[in-house]
Amino acid sequence: MPSALSSQVVLVTGGARGLGAAISRAFLREGARVAVNHWRSAEAAQALQQAFGEARVCPVRADVTDPHQVEAMFARAQAHFGEAVSTVVNNALVDFAFDGDARPRGESIGWSRFAAQFEGSVRGALNTIQAAVPAMRAAGSGRIVNIGTNLFQNPVVPYHDYTAAKAALLSLTRTMAADLGPYGITVNMLSGGLLRTTDASAATPEAVFDLIAAGTPLRRVTTPEEFADAVLFFASPWARAVTGQNLVVDGGLVKD
Repeated sequence: MPSALSSQVVLVTGGARGLGAAISRAFLREGARVAVNHWRSAEAAQALQQAFGEARVCPVRADVTDPHQVEAMFARAQAHFGEAVSTVVNNALVDFAFDGDARPRGESIGWSRFAAQFEGSVRGALNTIQAAVPAMRAAGSGRIVNIGTNLFQNPVVPYHDYTAAKAALLSLTRTMAADLGPYGITVNMLSGGLLRTTDASAATPEAVFDLIAAGTPLRRVTTPEEFADAVLFFASPWARAVTGQNLVVDGGLVKD
């Protein structure tokens, strides 16, 4: 029996490694076709194509902060699959490591760090949304899923630049939901906590993982695969009346 997601063409930004790879694999498991965006992870993107086949995976290199590259990426995905992208997952992350000991403190952090994170999280998402909307409007439907963080609700480690950018992305999520809803396009966010383990969280000390696990009802840290499964809900037909929402997927650590 076909999956509810098997007819979709999905674009996952930063989809070749870490959380992005888990999201790509979750959609592929359900039968969707996936354009795997990458910047410096060509081998990982090609490995996904080899694992699932050329008919199911289109690796595409593009800097999501560059609108011209983003437009070309959507065109390539459509040419490869013969259909326009129907679901966008904005997951790409500008270089960042969750290492509390090495993070810049509030009294010394420079604006350039904020600017870099806003470029990746907000400008990148704006570019992909604007590139996706014409085809989604023509189809009368579309799904946009932005990846956020629970840190702006519970800054257990104050990563100032990353957290501020993701908070702005939630604002963009809700304003875009209001703007695009009349065209049948939903825009939602999923916010995770620390994940065990991605490239970005590899620098996190084990004691931090243990501390977070102890604070959750499940007494464990969420995995990238568990988070990715939740992404599927917002892309599915069962979420057709859900938009402008932020679902926290962190094992119950954050309650609102």
